[in-house]
Amino acid sequence: MEERKKNLYSAVQPTNNLTIGNYIGAVQNWVELQDGYNCFFAIANMHAITVRQNPAELRQHTLELLALYIACGINPEKCVLYLQSHVPAHAELCWVLNNYTYVGEMERMTQYKDKSAKHADNINMGLLDYPVLMAADILLYQTEAVPVGRDQRQHLEIARDIAIRFNNAYSPTFAVPEGIYVKGGAKICDILNPAKKMSKSAENPNGSIFMSDDRDTVIRKFKRAVTDSEAEVRYDAENKPGISNLLSIYSVFSGKTIEQAEAEFAGKGYGDFKLAVGEAVADKLTPIQAEQAKLLKDRDYLNGVLKSGAERASYTANKTLAKVYKKIGFIQL
Repeated sequence: MEERKKNLYSAVQPTNNLTIGNYIGAVQNWVELQDGYNCFFAIANMHAITVRQNPAELRQHTLELLALYIACGINPEKCVLYLQSHVPAHAELCWVLNNYTYVGEMERMTQYKDKSAKHADNINMGLLDYPVLMAADILLYQTEAVPVGRDQRQHLEIARDIAIRFNNAYSPTFAVPEGIYVKGGAKICDILNPAKKMSKSAENPNGSIFMSDDRDTVIRKFKRAVTDSEAEVRYDAENKPGISNLLSIYSVFSGKTIEQAEAEFAGKGYGDFKLAVGEAVADKLTPIQAEQAKLLKDRDYLNGVLKSGAERASYTANKTLAKVYKKIGFIQL
């Protein structure tokens, strides 16, 4: 008898361009996970509006992200690939779960503190409530596995706490999700400031390598990457953060281990090494960008993917929501 696949959920916001850090930390892993799990992959446009968005740009970024997912190898026939706002159950379950979540828990969230500091003129309820919507995203699909990076652990813990709290109040309703923690390349840092994570909203875009950067831009940025005063390509995250970050990137994009990369560049200068990192990244991005551009010209196909994804996601989400409504005493037609 074939073992039942576990349900897995993950999502990315369609804001700005994804960086290679997002690719390594999320999308590349999704491609590997889609065969071993029942995967629900969302474009989280409801989360995106906690910060003011240009509507036309948000629509365009959404389609670009959908095309990028598919170009990277995410197969809409193997997984449920959908747009968060196409499944109203996300917002409906979020409202219910708000009543099983405490204000103090939300005010302690690191992301709320960080974004409040960055957007002091727009500290809205969506920003505070963001983790509850994320909990609803996860719990709607009876999710058992969530791939998470270091900066998302707090959100997963809140989702687990809310699920356990609700289950204890009524009876088992939600699966309590477990995290899948990415090993290699889990955190890719800014190439100009390796003390910071590479970000798609960084103040200096030259420190981030975007999935949309052309070959010349990628190589130019890597040539300017921060290194150190030594002349040895060696992994030492504490004493050589810049070189160690570049080694991590090279390892992922070349398919070589850190040790193999160190041996390859033994006795060579940093200039040769940085050029090789840039070429390895550009070699990987070029065919992805070409496929993304081709998909963006086929709007009928992309709309079909979103329609099918919304229907399949809604089927599972609505079953969970109906169960929740019954437990809390809502009369259903």
